[in-house]
Amino acid sequence: MKNIPDTWQTKDYTSTFGEDSDYAINSPGFIIQDNLTAIDTVTGLQWQRTDGGEMTYESAGLYCDTLTLGGFSDWRLPNCHELFSLLHLDKPNPALPDAIFPKTAAEYWWSSQNQINDNTKAWVTNAGGGVGNHVKKETISAGGTKRFHVRAVRDILPPKEYQSRCIQNADGTITDNLSGLMWKQQPLQDSLNWESALQIAEETNVAGVNDWRLPNIKELQSLNDEDYSNPSINPMFNGQISVGKYWSSTSLPNQTTKAWYLDTRFGITTYALKTDKLKIVLVRTAKTSLQAVEAESVLPYRLYWNNNTVHIESNYPIESMSCYNITGHTLYENQDHVYSLDIPQNPEGCYIMSFIINGHTYRTSYIHTAR
Repeated sequence: MKNIPDTWQTKDYTSTFGEDSDYAINSPGFIIQDNLTAIDTVTGLQWQRTDGGEMTYESAGLYCDTLTLGGFSDWRLPNCHELFSLLHLDKPNPALPDAIFPKTAAEYWWSSQNQINDNTKAWVTNAGGGVGNHVKKETISAGGTKRFHVRAVRDILPPKEYQSRCIQNADGTITDNLSGLMWKQQPLQDSLNWESALQIAEETNVAGVNDWRLPNIKELQSLNDEDYSNPSINPMFNGQISVGKYWSSTSLPNQTTKAWYLDTRFGITTYALKTDKLKIVLVRTAKTSLQAVEAESVLPYRLYWNNNTVHIESNYPIESMSCYNITGHTLYENQDHVYSLDIPQNPEGCYIMSFIINGHTYRTSYIHTAR
């Protein structure tokens, strides 16, 4: 995923500053490409809008592998982090943006991941807004009583490239190059109720910065690594995030005395009364090493967006430049060997640019929205 979307939570559930709705970082957005698919402008993923219906786990994988939709045949079963990114946490069952994803009878949606050391269970998201590990035979088609559906996804942006996803800093923090988040490596010593957790997060000054906060549930769930259990956390934390329940800043919209948390035994997300005392890990938004490299303009060209045009500047003559839409249709070409170009902005959608500069080919992609 390109970035972690916000949870959609905009309502206030407390007067204490620091809850989910107090921070807008990656506001969710979708472009309906046609009646069949939608592009997530934050993650850079293209999704099947109406899910494929109830089926077994094995059938779900085959369904995605053989699906042709919207002119594409490279669909796949999403991982649980991708599925969780879709959820609308300010909306009760089903916790999905209904203008984008029509309501079906689904209670759960399959991910591509099995539970570690137990292939009889798979990771799924549920219509109530959580993510967890469930026995595959619970679905109707496998003899169970519940409705596990499938929703296909495909990649439209190139993956982020980095030498290491997580960097352990010398000041007791960890930078996640995938999410663009910085974490306090060691959780706070005391377990607190939800209101106190919000307050102490806002008051904390660590590693010379004071913009720490309690993570929302999508940010918190991004720490989970399904290849591990007890705790199910990226090993870069050196076991300092132990097995336990960790508060998020996200409230349950239809039971406002409760908030979401991450259980690090396996990595499920569920909720508890805000008066309960749970563990606390802190986060802040930070420039990653990946973003720093981008900022240094190590590429021979730079892109700027100006109203209705895309402006391209190069250190060397641009021998050839082409712009395509996601179906591969050429929208613009130039072979004038110029140092700068202005090309008209296209309608909402995802676009791929290809350059030849100094005999080398470079490709990039971007998503244009009306926002």
